[in-house]
Amino acid sequence: MPYDPQNIFAKILRGEIPCQKVYEDDHVLAFHDIHPQAKVHILVIPKGPYTDMTDFSHNASQGEIAALFRAVGKIAKEQNLTSSGYRILSNIGLNGGQEVPHLHIHLFGGQVLGPMLIRWEEEGGAVSC
Repeated sequence: MPYDPQNIFAKILRGEIPCQKVYEDDHVLAFHDIHPQAKVHILVIPKGPYTDMTDFSHNASQGEIAALFRAVGKIAKEQNLTSSGYRILSNIGLNGGQEVPHLHIHLFGGQVLGPMLIRWEEEGGAVSC
């Protein structure tokens, strides 16, 4: 999936679309999802034009990588999610369900989230070690 500079997150970063900002530093912007799937649903994005985690991990600077993951931890703490628990998720590519070609990490919390996926063996598959 090539980077599209007209994607919604690029427009938010340029200030063309407003967001309900939670956190910002030199490398990261975080804001509430407009269609939350949990009591707390925050999107954490790098400011650089990275399509997904693979692109980011190969091309971002060490400072950008550290800033993104430190921001996730800082936001979770600021949102009082660390004692009760939370989930982070990044969809990558077509099979992963990625809809916007800009790396984003979903931070979910504030409630019991349940299992992440239906276990494959429950769907008729098998599990091997």
